[in-house]
Amino acid sequence: MAAAGPSVFLLMVNGQVESAQFPEYDDLYCKYCFVYGQDWAPTAGLEEGISQITSKSRDVRQALVWNFPIDVTFKSTNPYGWPQIVLSVYGPDVFGNDVVRGYGAVHLPFSPGRHKRTIPMFVPESTSRLQKFTSWFMGRRPEYTDPKVVAQGEGREVTRVRSQGFVTLLFNVVTKDMRKLGYDTGPSDTQGVPGPSPPPGLPL
Repeated sequence: MAAAGPSVFLLMVNGQVESAQFPEYDDLYCKYCFVYGQDWAPTAGLEEGISQITSKSRDVRQALVWNFPIDVTFKSTNPYGWPQIVLSVYGPDVFGNDVVRGYGAVHLPFSPGRHKRTIPMFVPESTSRLQKFTSWFMGRRPEYTDPKVVAQGEGREVTRVRSQGFVTLLFNVVTKDMRKLGYDTGPSDTQGVPGPSPPPGLPL
């Protein structure tokens, strides 16, 4: 009797929230969480985390370096709802209150291997100058009650936002049993990849 085939595939991801560029701000920390579809379930690792506070480097890049580790494994029966990582960056304002400095989200890479992603960040904006001044004076900037809405489309069209900063992530991705379930995440056509050219003067 033949052994039964796999009923789920695995997506294993480790890496790090490497660094950020926020030219106007310093002493920032980062939070992350994952958003995924109903058919997905975490089987190992951490679904959320909060980094240390970091200051800008003293070189010309002025990078904010966290090198904060990510390690998570998911299982699923289909790719719909492929996991996204949602980032929230916070730091002090002039009054010492922690306020949000950026939100961003990106899908975890689909193909196995090492990947680098740079995510543009954004912040919600007040709808009027009076609200903007009041929120600055009270130290309560506009922010989402649940950062996971960043990875969803509902209601985003009515939110006023402003681009601000970038965050760089590194991912190492391993998948298991995707091909056995009929999903191919490799190159679309390996037959058409050109090989090295022969030395000049040799027949083709």
